[in-house]
Amino acid sequence: MQLNSTPPPIRTSFANGACTIYMPPTLTVDEAVDFQGLCHQIFTQHPTGLERLTLDFSDTTFLDSSGLGSLVICRRFCHDHQTELLLRQVGSQVMLVLSMTDLDKVFTIAQQAPQETHLPNRPMIERRMIATHPSVTSKAKRAMDIVGGLTGLTITATLLLPIAIAIWVDDPGPILFSQVRCSWMGRRFRIWKFRSMVVNAEALKNRVKNEVEGPLFKNERDPRVTRVGRFLRKTSLDEFPQFWNVLKGEMSLVGTRPPTPAEIAEYEVPAWQRLNVKPGLTGEWQVSGRSSIKKFEDVIRLDMRYQENWSLLYDIKLMVKTVLVLFTKDSGAA
Repeated sequence: MQLNSTPPPIRTSFANGACTIYMPPTLTVDEAVDFQGLCHQIFTQHPTGLERLTLDFSDTTFLDSSGLGSLVICRRFCHDHQTELLLRQVGSQVMLVLSMTDLDKVFTIAQQAPQETHLPNRPMIERRMIATHPSVTSKAKRAMDIVGGLTGLTITATLLLPIAIAIWVDDPGPILFSQVRCSWMGRRFRIWKFRSMVVNAEALKNRVKNEVEGPLFKNERDPRVTRVGRFLRKTSLDEFPQFWNVLKGEMSLVGTRPPTPAEIAEYEVPAWQRLNVKPGLTGEWQVSGRSSIKKFEDVIRLDMRYQENWSLLYDIKLMVKTVLVLFTKDSGAA
């Protein structure tokens, strides 16, 4: 059964209230957009009565962050329509991507293809099949991150005591704040900052107006920010503990803005391209007036500009610009 007179680029079949989608060999942004459109079409034409949707990965050997995003969006469609979602014939390379982002615990996955029951060497596969941007596998960039991470942590250790005292005197409570963010390919990690808000900031979030369009949340005069916190954000000192995340490889010195899981839950497929690189302590958004960014589309534009222009020299230029920005009145927290 076909949905239209012109067959879609991705094959489907229907039988007994169930639909099977045969996934393409690669699932990158173009195929992912088509797949999302197909899912939307299926549920539009079958708003009720579709008991199961099966995704057959027999032919699929590669997917990037956009492909992951399309799977998450498909799962959202299924949840909204109370349709069971099943992944079958998932090969080792696709399974590796799902497992390293913990999506293997979210999706119901049938037995893998017989010839794919054992995962090959994980580091080799990550380098060869999963890398979606040259910055991810650049040894020079990683070396710079290690040197920068160690240097940054040394500076952080020097500043720790006075910053800790200032935070505690201004608003007694924890010195550090942690939050789950998403790294390359959607991997979740715990980011660390010096606390710049009141202790119960998360509970008060619904009382603060969001001044940014889209899934981001920001308020230039957020009342939850403490007096010391405003200074820490102005100077970006609150972000110094993230040098630990850089040293661990969860972040880079330069990259994209690290999103929260709640943010990416609202992404459409094109926005998932931001996750093709590691998030950074600084990046295009930091040197392009981060306090003035009011639209999510602008964040996407800056992130994609970074990916298109990336080189080691470009990273160095952005780091130099970041230092200069910190001494202007336009600096501030993102």
